[in-house]
Amino acid sequence: MCFGWIALGYTGGACAFHAEDSAVASREYVLSLQLNDTRQTIHSFGASDCWTAKFIGTWADEAKKNRIADLLFSMDTLADGSPEGIGLSLWRFNIGAGSYEQGAASGIRTDWRREECFLNADGSYDWKKQQGQQWFLDAARKRAVRYTLGFSNAPPVHLARNGKAFNPGGDSLNILPGKMDDYARFLAEVAVHFDFDYLSPVNEPQWDWEGKGKGATQEGSPAQNEEISRLVKSLSRQLASSGARTAIVVGEAGEWDYLYEKNEDGRGEQVNAFFSPASAHYIGDLPHVLNVISGHSYWTTCPDSRLREVRQRVADAVESVNPSPEVWQTEFGILGNICGRYSGPPRNTTMDYGLYVAKVIRHDLTVAGVSSWQWWLGINPYDYSDGLVYINDPTGRINPPGSKEDGIILESKQLWVLGNYSRFIRPGMQRVAAAIAGPDAPEDLLVSAYRREKDSKLVVVIVNESKEARRLRLPDVVKTASPYRVYTTDAQRDLEKTTGVSRDLTLNPRSVTTLLATYD
Repeated sequence: MCFGWIALGYTGGACAFHAEDSAVASREYVLSLQLNDTRQTIHSFGASDCWTAKFIGTWADEAKKNRIADLLFSMDTLADGSPEGIGLSLWRFNIGAGSYEQGAASGIRTDWRREECFLNADGSYDWKKQQGQQWFLDAARKRAVRYTLGFSNAPPVHLARNGKAFNPGGDSLNILPGKMDDYARFLAEVAVHFDFDYLSPVNEPQWDWEGKGKGATQEGSPAQNEEISRLVKSLSRQLASSGARTAIVVGEAGEWDYLYEKNEDGRGEQVNAFFSPASAHYIGDLPHVLNVISGHSYWTTCPDSRLREVRQRVADAVESVNPSPEVWQTEFGILGNICGRYSGPPRNTTMDYGLYVAKVIRHDLTVAGVSSWQWWLGINPYDYSDGLVYINDPTGRINPPGSKEDGIILESKQLWVLGNYSRFIRPGMQRVAAAIAGPDAPEDLLVSAYRREKDSKLVVVIVNESKEARRLRLPDVVKTASPYRVYTTDAQRDLEKTTGVSRDLTLNPRSVTTLLATYD
C-alpha cells in the first residue's frame, strides 16, 4: 500500500488528455491526498421512483423501459469502454397513500402526483397496485442495485383525519386518533412484502402540504418530532415481531437547517430530538432503527458561504451526540430560484446545471460528511430541472399527459455528473483527505477522494468549474502496467473513458472528471 501524502502537480509535461478542447492553463496546481486519513464510509448513491414510474413503468415498450433502467442502474460498459449507466446503489420506492384511487376528489391537482395504496378500506391488501413502480423495483434488483428503500409521504387515506393524502392544515400528522399503530402495521407489512432494506416513515415533516383552496401539489403530511418518535417506536415493535430485516431511517428533513435549529412548533433540532439519550423523543436504542439522520439539500446551496456553513453545522450537530449518527442526504434536485443562477423551470439539462449538481454533491460529501447521497426524480416528463432521465411525448414535446403510454427518452448532465460519483464510489469505500494545496488554490477546482483497502482501489473526483483547462501531474502510485483510467463529463462527453493516462492530465474546462487507479 501507498500511504502518507501524495502530491499531484503540473510541471510542464506533455498533455495526454483532450488537449484539443482548450488552451491549457499555464498555472501549476497541486492536489494532495492522504490515504491513511480516512473519513466516512460510503453507503450508497440513489434516486427515487416518484412520481413518474407509475405510468412509465407500465409502458408496453419493454425496450424503452429497459433503456431507462440501464441508464439508472447498469454497471455494464459500452464497446468503447464508457459506462452504459450510472450504477446507482440504492433505489427509493414511494409507498402510496391512496390518492390515485380517489381521482380528482383527492384534492391533488394532477394524477402524476397521486399514488395508489396497497391497503384497502376493509383492511385487506392488494399487492397488484403500483405496478409501474414495481417494474422499476424489479429492474433495479435484476441489475444488482445493492439497496432498496421504501418511503411514505402520508398515511393511507383510510387512516387520515380528513380522508385525504395531504393534511387539512396545521403542523401535525394527518392521522385519525388511535390509528398510529395501524399506520405502523401498514408500513411494516409493505416493507416485509417487498423485503426493503430500509424504511423511511415520514418525509419532509416540516412542510404543511395544505392545498390552500387550490388543490394540493402532492401527497404529504407534516409531523411533530413527538409523533415521529411514537410512529417509529410502534414501527420498531412491528418489524421486530414480524422477523423483518428492514431498518428504519428517520429525518428526511425538508432542509438541512431543521437537523440542528430549534423550531417553535416542534419540528426542528432533529439530531438531538431523536439521537440524544436525554431527549424525550429518543429512538436511538430501538431495534430496527438505523443510527442515521437524514435530510435534504434543497434551499441551502447558495451563496457558497451558506453552502459550506450549513453543512458544517450539520457535521457539528451529529458530533455533539454520542454515538454520532451517520448523515444521509436523501433528496435533492434543482428547485425554485437559486440565487438567480439556476431555476427549476424551465427544463435545463446542460452542463451549467450539471456542474451545480456536482458542486452540491461534493460539499455534502466533504463538509456535511454524508455517507449516502440520493437524488429526487429518477425519471422526469416535466418542464422542470429536477430529473435524471427525461421523457418527452412521442412527438418530441414536453407534454406529461402524452407521455403516460409512450415517449422519447432523453439524458441529462444531471444524470452523468451523478454518475461520476455513483458509478465508481461503491458501497464500503472510505473517503480520504484530499485538497488542492497552496495559497493560490482556486476555489472553483473541487476534489474528493475515496479508497477501498481490500483491493487497493482509488477513486478521485475533480470538479473544474473554470472556463479554463487545468493541468495536473498524477502521482506514481499505480501498480505496474495499470495506468490511470479517466472518465470525463463535460458539454460534449458523458463519462467518456480515456485509457492509458500515466502522469500528465488536462482537466477539460467546465468538467467533472473521475480518476480510477489501483495503488501500491
